[in-house]
Amino acid sequence: MSKAAKSPAAQRTILGAIDADVLQFTVGKDPILNLELTEWDCIGTAAHVTTLTAMDYTPAVMTPANRDAVIAALVNIMADARQGNFEITIADQDVHLAVERRLTQTLGELGRRVHTGRSRNDQVAIDLRLHGREHLLGLIIETADLATALLRFARKYAKVPMVGRTHLQPAMPSSIGLWASAYAEALLDDLLTVEAAYTYNDRSPLGSAAGYGVPLPLDRNLTAHLLGFSAPHHNVFYASNARGKCESIILGALSQIMLTLSRFAEDLILYSMPEFGYFILPPEVCTGSSIMPQKYNPDVLELIRAKTARLLGHSTAACAIVKGLSGGYNRDLQETKELYLEGITTTRASLRILSKMTATLAINPTALRHAFTPGVFATDRALELVAGGMPFRDAYQHVRANLNELHNANPDTAIAAKTGLGNTAGLDFP
Repeated sequence: MSKAAKSPAAQRTILGAIDADVLQFTVGKDPILNLELTEWDCIGTAAHVTTLTAMDYTPAVMTPANRDAVIAALVNIMADARQGNFEITIADQDVHLAVERRLTQTLGELGRRVHTGRSRNDQVAIDLRLHGREHLLGLIIETADLATALLRFARKYAKVPMVGRTHLQPAMPSSIGLWASAYAEALLDDLLTVEAAYTYNDRSPLGSAAGYGVPLPLDRNLTAHLLGFSAPHHNVFYASNARGKCESIILGALSQIMLTLSRFAEDLILYSMPEFGYFILPPEVCTGSSIMPQKYNPDVLELIRAKTARLLGHSTAACAIVKGLSGGYNRDLQETKELYLEGITTTRASLRILSKMTATLAINPTALRHAFTPGVFATDRALELVAGGMPFRDAYQHVRANLNELHNANPDTAIAAKTGLGNTAGLDFP
């Protein structure tokens, strides 16, 4: 009997007795975090037992009748999980052993056959890949929804003048249309990084076991096909090494989206302040103060700034965890799971709430026009002089010395004059 088994502090698990403190430390938050992966674990297991059934192997590890019984039991587990009736205990350690325990309780010896040819290494990897595929598709839709809301806002106020700023100082004539559609275009560019992450995620690691394959004729192409992946990872050792890398790639893509959202949020915070007053945030999307009756606070926007910082930290942490690992599975990788899951949840929630806020956003045309000082038209005036034949540097110096000449400049005329591609009068909204 092992030393751990003799200890009164040891706790029995499906893998044997483990010191209770060691078990608690190594399991960490997995009993809670892994509940989100239950459905994907069941789907991956259904594909695995189907592949076991298809093996040309004697004696058969899994018969068609066995497969059908296992899949039926997995469907019941999924139903229980959706209703909140599936539990992962400390003794289970994770969702994989919790599902196996439940299958064994339901099916007896058949449940003990399910893990044949599989490791928890490729099992958690496939769970995260399935989860990632589902959520990245949802994220793409939600990003497109926000981009669409921004384009609607941009079209609605396309010709409303807005001071363009550099260094936060008044710079040149701009418009609400230019400002809002810039963030829409940024989000569409961000989707290029999401597409790359989705493409990387779209390969199955199942069948690689602990990273060195198994001496069984498992058809890994069949497993990948059953789960809807474009292909399996070819090299089984790399399939194992890709754990952590996949999460960090996805977090990198999420970071780009959140960076865009954070800058958009900061603009709204700044330009809705009374000192600017360009935008009006409806009270229903703000929060109040417990002591100051007049306050309407942009808490949603402030939280998006903070959540962006947190997600950037998650992205860096995931890379840092992976960077010093030797080849093959290491338990360090457990720590990337929470980073990834929180990153997905945060980004999707931020996209949805900003879509709601954008749909309710209003403008203050008076404040927007009042912000135009003569200096805002200086560059446009210098280029008018250039069009009349004056060298640009001479025009630059002339305008700098005679800003008073621009006192009556019209912002509507200024933004209408910029007809080039992507300019204030050349946006060509779809």
